[in-house]
Amino acid sequence: MIVVEILGWCLLLAGSVFCAIGGLGLLRMPEFYTRTHAASITDTLGASLVFIGLLFQDSSANVKLKLVIILVFLLTTSPTSGHALVKAAYAKGMKAPDEGES
Repeated sequence: MIVVEILGWCLLLAGSVFCAIGGLGLLRMPEFYTRTHAASITDTLGASLVFIGLLFQDSSANVKLKLVIILVFLLTTSPTSGHALVKAAYAKGMKAPDEGES
């Protein structure tokens, strides 16, 4: 039982680190497309790790079911919304920088 709790806390910590790295990426990246990439990748992975860590923390079946439903929703909507955001920006005329330019 203690191993499961330690694993849950490790996943929570790893997810928090990934979310913090994503926030740092939003501040440090030079332009829109790289910022969007940094945010969407780390947000999906970080939040997923946090939810999986929470699954290990609680023993209630009702809470676990809700966490799994939220996790599935997050895994389908987060990448889709990131893609839609970039596609809309490109359609409005925001061009990506040329290779070698940063």
